[in-house]
Order: sequence, then structure tokens, then C-alpha cells
Amino acid sequence: MTSILFRPAEIAGLETLHRIVMAPMTRARSSQPGDTPNSMNASYYAQRASAAFIVTEATQISPQGKGYSFTPGIYSAEQVAGWRETTEAVHAQGGRIFLQLWHVGRMSHPDFHDGALPVAPSAVPFEGQIWKVDPATGEGAMVDCPTPRALEHGEIAGIVEDYRKAARNAIEAGFDGVEIHAANGYLIDQFLRTTSNVRDDEYGGSRANRLRFMKEVVVAVASEIGAYRTGIRFAPFLTARGMDCPDILPTLLEATEYLQSLGIGYLHLVEADWDDAPQFTESFRRDIRSRFKGSIVVAGLYDQVKADQVLEKGYADFVAFGRPFVANPDLPYRLEHGVDLADFDPATLFGGGEKGYTDYPTRRNR
Repeated sequence: MTSILFRPAEIAGLETLHRIVMAPMTRARSSQPGDTPNSMNASYYAQRASAAFIVTEATQISPQGKGYSFTPGIYSAEQVAGWRETTEAVHAQGGRIFLQLWHVGRMSHPDFHDGALPVAPSAVPFEGQIWKVDPATGEGAMVDCPTPRALEHGEIAGIVEDYRKAARNAIEAGFDGVEIHAANGYLIDQFLRTTSNVRDDEYGGSRANRLRFMKEVVVAVASEIGAYRTGIRFAPFLTARGMDCPDILPTLLEATEYLQSLGIGYLHLVEADWDDAPQFTESFRRDIRSRFKGSIVVAGLYDQVKADQVLEKGYADFVAFGRPFVANPDLPYRLEHGVDLADFDPATLFGGGEKGYTDYPTRRNR
């Protein structure tokens, strides 16, 4: 019997040959200055075009949205042109590719903002680190994030507009759609959680208020490019980075009902990918599925057996693989044909050149 992982499916009105998605992974190899995508990025994604669809590395919607060294943007004409080279390369190989839209909020550092503090819903201290290159040595390291500055009420609408413009730029660059990053403790996630959002205006306090920013962003993006080309990513069971919110699960269930009413293209649920992390509960999977009838993508330390199980139960329609795609550009072929997977070099994950990026071999010519 054919594994359900290799059965055809559909996303954003596009047919896929199977259900293996390339998950978004920060690789920090944009051209400087300007955080501009380049031909090396195009080669990297084109090598992995056999995925059902690719979700790119997180891409900042504005200079304010940046939180890591060498991550790409989607707000300048040069960045749009750079990304177009990638989308054309992926499409030439028959692939599909979505751009992940990112504002890191407090997960940042003053060095990226001319000495100014990163912004957040509230000025709440937290434990979090970002990857930053020391300009004096050229060496990258994880550094602590400071206590952020709380956004003024009047600033929020401008950030929503930045999401709208970024979505428009993504389509102009040739992407098949976008994925709004609302997971992993970044800005939208910060608004959703009581531990990071202690505002006393209409963007904080009640569940409805904490959901307001996310709703405004999704509506802005969907109205600009179409709901069917809009996805969103959540991390329901995240507790790190000061995100251990006791109300997050019911908040996300309410969010899911709203997203269903808009008819967005897909919901992407990232599961914790460290060894002692809390597990997705069966009941939460059922609750999400009962509220969302569109495509659901799941990600987090999946192998083929676990992927088939979650697909067969109907809890997901696609399974995203992250690090296995790093050293295995032809991952779908290897999984389908039982080919052993290569290991990646962790020292080359962030920053650098071709080594550990585009030099991993395939087992077949596409």
C-alpha cells in the first residue's frame, strides 16, 4: 500500500505530487549590505524544489522586523528582485514556494536598530537569544536580547501595513503565496500570550484583545493577495523565550475558528523539536481539526512512520521537514525509496557560503 505521504494533494489551488513540505529554516546567507537574496539562495531552494512546496526562511517585513544577522528582507526593490531569482529557479524545476513573513518583535538586539531597543507589545523582561555576527571579528554567536520597548498604540497600524506591503512584494517577486510567522515567540506570538502582552488598551488583556493584532495582520495580507494564498504558523506548546502562557491553547483555538471563517490557505503547526519538550496532545489535534477544514501542515521531528500516522488520522494534510532537507536536497525521493539520509554539518547552519548550503549531493538527477 502506498504511504499516504506520497499521495497527491492540493495547496492554494496548486496540485502537489506528495505531502512532504520543506519547513522554514533560517540560514543567514543574504548579501550585505541590504539583506538581499542572491543567486546562492536561488540555487539552494531550486535544489529542494521536489518538496510538495517550500516555505522559505523567515523574511523580515521591515528593518524594524529584523532580529538575526544576514536574514533576508522583502521590503526593498533590491530584495524583491533578489527573491525573484529564487522563485524563477524553483518554478523552473517544477516547484512551489511560499515566503514566510517575519517581524521578530522583542527577539532582537539594538545593534540591528542603530542602538534603539527592539519593540514588543509590552516592555517585559525575558530570556531569549538571537544569532548575531560581531562586525569586528566576523564571528557569529548567540547573544542575549534586552528588555524591549513597548509599542505605542499609534505604531501598530504601521506594522500591519508593513505586512500588507510585504505580501504584495512577495507576489510581485513570484511567490505562490505567503506564510505569516505567528510562532516561536516572535511579534504576533508576543501579542497572543499573557506572559508577553500586558497592555491595557484594545490590544491587550482579554483574549479578544490579544487576538486583535493577529486578525488585523491576516486580514491585511489576505485582502492584498487572496486568502487562499495566505498561510499562518503557530507554536501552541512553546514555553521557551518567556512564552509559557496558561491561556495560549484556547486562544489559538479561537484564532483557528476565525482563520476558518476567512478561508485562508493553510494552518502550519510547529511542534516542539527538543527532546524534553511538551508533546502535542491528541485532544488538541482533534480540537484544531474540528475547527479548521482547510489544509493543516505539521512540523517537528517527524519521520516517515510518524508522518503517516498523523496523516492517516486526518490531523494533518502535509508534513513539513526541516533539518533533514539541509543535507538531503532530494528528501522526498530518499524517503519514498528508502535511501539512508545524510547528516548535516551543524557548524554551517548559520552564515557562510556554499559549504554546508548548496554542496550536499543528491541521489538522483531530477
